[in-house]
Amino acid sequence: MNKIIVPIDFSIHSEYALETAAILAKKNNAEILALHMLEMANNIISDSNEDQQMQTVFFMKLAEKRFQEFLERDYLKDVKVTPVVKHFKVFREVSDVAEEHNADIIVMGSHGSSGLTEIFVGSNTEKVVRHSNIPVLVVKQKPVNVNFETVVFACDFSEAMVKPYLNACQFFEKSSSNLRLLYVNLPGERFKSSAEMEATVAKFLEKADGNLNKINDIQYISDYTVEEGVLTFANLVGADLIAVPTHGRRGISHFFSGSIGEDIANHSTLPVITFKI
Repeated sequence: MNKIIVPIDFSIHSEYALETAAILAKKNNAEILALHMLEMANNIISDSNEDQQMQTVFFMKLAEKRFQEFLERDYLKDVKVTPVVKHFKVFREVSDVAEEHNADIIVMGSHGSSGLTEIFVGSNTEKVVRHSNIPVLVVKQKPVNVNFETVVFACDFSEAMVKPYLNACQFFEKSSSNLRLLYVNLPGERFKSSAEMEATVAKFLEKADGNLNKINDIQYISDYTVEEGVLTFANLVGADLIAVPTHGRRGISHFFSGSIGEDIANHSTLPVITFKI
């Protein structure tokens, strides 16, 4: 991990993300690219009116000054931080900045509090997750433990999940993280017998790893929704992080299909990292 992008909008949640990124940067001797998106319209910037131009310059300078002040944090001491200010852009284009700078991960804050799905839906975080080709780490509170010793990776073990699974394995291989692989069995049409689940997992491991060495390490849990199953298991094993695949522009809801509209009565505070399918 060499470069970490942190989108900054001056909220307490981007503060959490920045502090998390600082811890990761110190552990990996990485650089933080602190990104502020002004989101100013092209017609405002290009307006030939002198008064309008002066106002535009004033607001740009004001935003940049506030940005510099935001980065004056004790936890950033001894961390290389490069401020990046982008005009005209919106949050869904953070992935373009990540590609431009060859970043390894995006760390974002989120105020979601009603289960895994609600972390992303209707937010700037969702826009970044949908468009990012690199992992996105979503944090919801001030970091306490960023060692990520126990990570739950949940998927349906279909062939489409091979790529995010391998990317997750590669991402965590240099750390001491214990990657716990989880299959959530659901009622109704998506229900599978034990034999069917084991056959699905065996086929997946043969495709992904070329062997069945992890066949006895797969965890199975039955629940009414994927979200509830993942969060229940994460609590049972004392997980520090939840890893999930996402279908990019179709959004994370494609993976969490079935009960997305339900009001899930849980409030996960665990960070979540996404890997694109």
